[in-house]
Amino acid sequence: MTAHTASSTLRDDPLIDPADALAAARDHIVAAALTPSAGGRVGLELECHLIDLRRPGRRPEWDEVVAVAGSLPAMPSGSRVTLEPGGQIELSTPPTDDVASSVAALRADRQVLRDGLARAGFGAAPLGTDPARPVRRVNPSGRYVAMEQHFAAVDCADPGRAMMTGTAALQVNLDAGPEAEWAQRLSLVAALGPVLVAASAGSPYLAGESSGWHSMRQQIWHGIDHGRSDPITPGSEPAQAWASYALDAPVMLVRPADGGDDVHPVRQRVPFRDWLQGRAPIERRPTLADLDYHLTTLFPPVRPRGYVEIRCLDALPDRWWPALATLTAVLLDDPDAAAAAAELTRPVVGAWEAAARDGLRDPAIAAAVRGCVDVALVHCPDELRPELTALADLVAAGRTPSDELRERADRVGPLRLLEEEAHA
Repeated sequence: MTAHTASSTLRDDPLIDPADALAAARDHIVAAALTPSAGGRVGLELECHLIDLRRPGRRPEWDEVVAVAGSLPAMPSGSRVTLEPGGQIELSTPPTDDVASSVAALRADRQVLRDGLARAGFGAAPLGTDPARPVRRVNPSGRYVAMEQHFAAVDCADPGRAMMTGTAALQVNLDAGPEAEWAQRLSLVAALGPVLVAASAGSPYLAGESSGWHSMRQQIWHGIDHGRSDPITPGSEPAQAWASYALDAPVMLVRPADGGDDVHPVRQRVPFRDWLQGRAPIERRPTLADLDYHLTTLFPPVRPRGYVEIRCLDALPDRWWPALATLTAVLLDDPDAAAAAAELTRPVVGAWEAAARDGLRDPAIAAAVRGCVDVALVHCPDELRPELTALADLVAAGRTPSDELRERADRVGPLRLLEEEAHA
């Protein structure tokens, strides 16, 4: 989840009158959902758990997190550095021409981040969940306080808090491509989701405990409100499908009419369409800025934002995330690889939970993962072939990064694993 920076202010006028509000809102969402492009550009976002190397079992307080982030130099590749509710630190590259240049950009900035943090006595562990430390929000922002209160009110307090403060992701952002290809492209992204979940799993422990799920990060996401975290079914009109999803999704937060920071939680499930149509226990009518803000509180595993956000991959150690970024981009941006992936994923379409819970223990998931990795290996850039070859060897042996991390945690303990990855 990316730390939110408001990009718009509340407007004085509401979304027209109640009779037209629903259509106006739908049009607004659809217009911004996907932007036609030639395709091929890639952006990467990598979240890491911030670790005090002197006391790795302690979660740094917010003033420490802000001070450490403020001491960092500018990133040479232009990545933004942002902070998350549990003190996680994130690098977000600008879009580049292809996956090879995006991986190179993130690698360069990751090294600068590593060096800058080390000078301050900190490290950053890219793991899908914090394997050792108790989940706890340290960011005092009103947005995150209200999010926590909303999750508690709708009976998902524990997974909501864990999602905010104890998880980290590798996000792959791709161009939407030509408009004529949107339906096919978004359907393939959705079909690939279970493969990417299983292949990228890097979260066998959370807060010192293991549930047995292959990806505990995905287990957490399964536990929060399904109206804001379930996959979108793109269909023949993916922008319209996103609009329907967003209008049905419950309102989480309401900002004051002046657009200030005093954010209030909505303490029951209220679909945004009900607020539009005057059927919500919210004092004022929504504006376009409210709708834009609502969209930032929706967390499906694939989210259209003009480009396509692929949000279902766990954060992974530096020895693995380049391979998973490459796998994702190649299977979607290379036409021959995409055609092969569409066939390979057909038996596991919709198998999100099985992929997260069982990983390669599920025979159909295992076959799809191995097939997709082999296809990507044929079509990947030469400079990334060693990384993808290592992943191919791993999955051919029936293993993924999560299995590797689980074995290490079982030998030395989750806290030692966290400390090792922060030093890596």
